Amino acid sequence: MMLHPRLLALGLSALLGTGHALAAEALAAPDPAQPPLTAQTQRSGGVMPAEQRGVHFDHAELHFAVDPAQQRLDATARLTFTASAPTDRLLLDLDPHFAIAAISVDGKPLAAGAWSNPEGRLAITLPAPLAAGGKVAVEIRYGGKPHVAKRAPWDGGFVWAHTDDGQPWVASAVEGEGCDLFWPCIDHPQGKPDLVDTYITVPRHLAAPGNGVLVDITEEGERHTYHWRAKHPTTYAISLNVGPFELLKGDYRSRYGNTIPMQFWYLRGHEAQAKRLFAEFPRMLDFFEQEIGPYPFGDEKMGVVETPHLGMEHQTLNAYGNGYKAGPYGFDWLLQHEFAHEWFGNQVTNADWDDMWLHEGFGTYMQPLYGQYLYGDMPYFAMLHDERLMVKNAFPIVSGRSQLEHEVYDADRGPANDIYYKGSLMLHTLRQLIGDEAFFESTRRLVYGRPDPRPGNFAPHYATTRDYIAIVNRVTGRDLGWFFDVYLHEKALPELVEQREGDTLRLRWKVPHDKPFPMPVEVQVGYALRTVPMEHGEATLHVPAGELVIVDPHSKLLRALPHVEAYQAWKQEQAAKQAKAEGKGK
Repeated sequence: MMLHPRLLALGLSALLGTGHALAAEALAAPDPAQPPLTAQTQRSGGVMPAEQRGVHFDHAELHFAVDPAQQRLDATARLTFTASAPTDRLLLDLDPHFAIAAISVDGKPLAAGAWSNPEGRLAITLPAPLAAGGKVAVEIRYGGKPHVAKRAPWDGGFVWAHTDDGQPWVASAVEGEGCDLFWPCIDHPQGKPDLVDTYITVPRHLAAPGNGVLVDITEEGERHTYHWRAKHPTTYAISLNVGPFELLKGDYRSRYGNTIPMQFWYLRGHEAQAKRLFAEFPRMLDFFEQEIGPYPFGDEKMGVVETPHLGMEHQTLNAYGNGYKAGPYGFDWLLQHEFAHEWFGNQVTNADWDDMWLHEGFGTYMQPLYGQYLYGDMPYFAMLHDERLMVKNAFPIVSGRSQLEHEVYDADRGPANDIYYKGSLMLHTLRQLIGDEAFFESTRRLVYGRPDPRPGNFAPHYATTRDYIAIVNRVTGRDLGWFFDVYLHEKALPELVEQREGDTLRLRWKVPHDKPFPMPVEVQVGYALRTVPMEHGEATLHVPAGELVIVDPHSKLLRALPHVEAYQAWKQEQAAKQAKAEGKGK
């Protein structure tokens, strides 16, 4: 997904400073009577209903008329499905606070009793049963005021804002609550359509950048319509953006022989900052294509749009609201993270929210890797250290069961930011264990489904945690189930117990539930580096008295570190004291 907003709220923002520096005030005060979202609309993912599993989503043609003054959306969705099993109804997801004006199936209007949407699970009874292999087209006309995000993108919805000079500035951000916040969809990671055409109608003085390729712009009096087309978009990565944008364009000559269009839609008045940021695009493309493989959407674009919220990985049009701030590592980390999701999220998509670390762990690890690519080991380890200070270890990264989005991201119920930081650090340790060649080949196979990706020989696909573990085992020729079992399925980190007696150093892995963990350990003795096998989780090493001894001198191991836990506890105490003092001062 992006550097997920919820990560930004609690994570690197504290270390790197990610506040938004641009004016983004409401066009009008949000309606205080905005009804709360239903439980169904708030939910995303989980076990997919049989009716949704039984259809393939072929095409979504989405027509949106955006009225910034009224904060209103009027829309028509034409959706095409192929049945993979016999069915007599369609089951979609759409916020029930939209008023549905009409629904038709294969061009024939349905009576009001043939559909219902009381809680946001839109059930449509088909005029005739659909056999396996049969196709059906449904048209839904609806409208109303979409849910307003109170603090996007930490919560889902629309942002109705204005620029410094009073122009409308609108963006959607719906990752957590899902696509049903503004279009009728299958709100599940596996609900991606094969093709999406979006038609966005806005006042003529505003632009409407979108996902995929710009097909055309048609003029209609005081309004105009942008028509965009995207292949296999992740449902929450379909976005609406409206504003007084200017456009920077360029072409990137890929090492794979193709040419990738680059676009940056920025606010008028920000040209100098935008040009500096746009200059980072080719360098980021070069890094990802060199380390991972071909940019997955090279026949569409690498796109970025300036937004009144912090960020989101909207496919081929990443949302950017980091305020053009300088960073300590020589690049805009937010832009780089969101761009990472074109590979980890849009090209390979988690099959279930329980597998979300595949998006966020890899997406977060790309920042230290990029720092290493640019400037060597110092930024690489500095960023990993920043991440290590944020690991909570409150829940396992993977539960092993189908999950709803909030069950993963709610820190009171699931791993939350650990899917970013702990996932990233685990990948660092895995890379040290199996070596660069095996690590990056495994990563390519995960992303593309093959070891030899070239433009045109792969397509977006789904993957699970089990898929990735199987890939690593196949590439390395080893059974590394023990590694993933401890790091993914246990909440606590393994602890390396050190005991020195005379000239003997004893090492022992202390692992939750005494699980096997034959993780080798490097030890520097004097000026010599030794690798201790730890085949049964423990070992002894001769170290002459008085010799310098450093365990894990190159910081390869993700493990429990008491000094980190002590620092985290101190930080919590300081925060509590500050909050108490501020409360008394009010």
